[in-house]
Amino acid sequence: MGNILLVEDEPAIADAVAARLVSEGHTVEVCHDGADAVERCRAIEPDLVVLDLLLPSLDGLEVCRQIQADRRVPVVMLTARDDETDMLIGFAVGADDYITKPFSPRELVARVAAVLRRAAEEPQDPSSPDHQLGAVEIWRASRRIRMGERDVHLTPTEFDLLAQLASATPTVLTREQLLVAVWGYRDGSGARTVDSHVRAVRRKLGDDVIRTVHGIGYAIGDI
Repeated sequence: MGNILLVEDEPAIADAVAARLVSEGHTVEVCHDGADAVERCRAIEPDLVVLDLLLPSLDGLEVCRQIQADRRVPVVMLTARDDETDMLIGFAVGADDYITKPFSPRELVARVAAVLRRAAEEPQDPSSPDHQLGAVEIWRASRRIRMGERDVHLTPTEFDLLAQLASATPTVLTREQLLVAVWGYRDGSGARTVDSHVRAVRRKLGDDVIRTVHGIGYAIGDI
């Protein structure tokens, strides 16, 4: 169970989401304003932030950017706009998952649980990388990515997606298999979520790291 900051400017939605999360055992604090959300996040240091995209004073993207600059915190974004550009920008500033309104409470709870589970996993740190993909090194315990002589920041979800594909090499994984393994739920509409995260990883590590296998899914590229 987690300590969750919910940032939503529509009271009816905020009340419904908060009630559902509390019923699952989470502790929830609610903010209705972007600037207030940044301050509350600094004060309470939540385990996860559920963040609306359209907010007064600061929009959700700027809120996400500012809170990630302070410390790494998992973020699930909520938005009324079904726009892939918004989704990609959200992932670029540090969001871990993205839900379009209207959404089912069951889906939100599942995604929150999956993000919290991934954030809590801290195995022992090995003395060498778990996977070597050309110049890209994957260190699972410290959740670290190195490319050449520099560290590359991936969100927890991006890291888990890349690590899952690396572990499966040379097997090709379908989008549905990745949704279950990385996000922790089965949802046929989630294919776009997988595709968007793949694009985000490629922007950071290069287009050749993850290979698209048309009609099937994704695999680690021939690096």
